[in-house]
Amino acid sequence: MLLFTFLAAAATNFGIGTLGAALGAAIAALAAAIGIGKIGSSAMEAIARQPEAANDIRMSMIIASALIEGACLFAIVVCFMAL
Repeated sequence: MLLFTFLAAAATNFGIGTLGAALGAAIAALAAAIGIGKIGSSAMEAIARQPEAANDIRMSMIIASALIEGACLFAIVVCFMAL
């Protein structure tokens, strides 16, 4: 019920575009957070399984995290440009 109240208030006060941009940015940030969390979890498992490859795994983790962050930032910028 609270969601419908929020949506109704957003539609009348701010407009649907603002709500859509905020929702799109939130989804992009959430997806990036989940992706980076999975990368970190998998990297820690791999390092625990094979400690001698820690440097290679860590570098791959940092590169993958940077790519996800870049995609998230791009998605957020596109959402706010759509206003």
